[in-house]
Amino acid sequence: MTFDRFLHWWLPPALAWRLDKPRREKRETAAFTAFYQNFLTKGDLCFDIGANLGNRTRCFRKLECEVVAVEPQHSCFQRLKKLHGNDSSVHLVNQAVGRETGEATLHVSPDHVLSSLSTEFIQRTQGSGRFANSSWDGTQRVGLTTLDQLIEQFGMPRFIKIDVEGFESEVLAGLTQAVPALSIEWTPEFPENTRTCLSHLEKLGDYEFNVSWGESMRFSKPSWRSLESMLRLIDEFESETQLFGDIYARLRAS
Repeated sequence: MTFDRFLHWWLPPALAWRLDKPRREKRETAAFTAFYQNFLTKGDLCFDIGANLGNRTRCFRKLECEVVAVEPQHSCFQRLKKLHGNDSSVHLVNQAVGRETGEATLHVSPDHVLSSLSTEFIQRTQGSGRFANSSWDGTQRVGLTTLDQLIEQFGMPRFIKIDVEGFESEVLAGLTQAVPALSIEWTPEFPENTRTCLSHLEKLGDYEFNVSWGESMRFSKPSWRSLESMLRLIDEFESETQLFGDIYARLRAS
């Protein structure tokens, strides 16, 4: 009998899930690392904005990249310190990222990946039914930095991953220079946020775009899209509540 069949048939689901966690993480890391090789090579600097528990940071380190991992949630940041605090190639920043420095209120969910600085994101996703059963009962005051300040402090990254639950446009508002490549989370029922992101990128440089649906870590098509094509796709899937994804942007080769 295989280990998978043993877990599935003979153990309680909760115990089977816990026992299989190391193998799941290994498979996830392998898939994510292979995908991020589209953007990163050994020695590159990358930013993990909204690092949460560090699954992307783990993948970036597998590629032997230097990582700036930015996470405002206290509990998540403590986990990051435990995992990467002794790694000189990981720079941990216990702040959120926005259009300017200061402080903001983080709305904290028991499901830590849903905690957000955007009340509109919370309202839209609860109203659409996507997260109708989720709650954001806690709040936490967090410090704000900007992408420009992070670049000034750590250098120009080769790639920036931004996953901040509806606050992506505010994060990009604090960037005034073109970076080689980046990703933003796309929630279809909050299209204004995504359109604002793409409009800002258009002002910074000549970008082209692609999509990876869900956690597939695969591009939706091999050819990259123009801004106009990407905006049409956002219009097509507006208010869709079963799908989500990441939009990738890279500067066109000159």
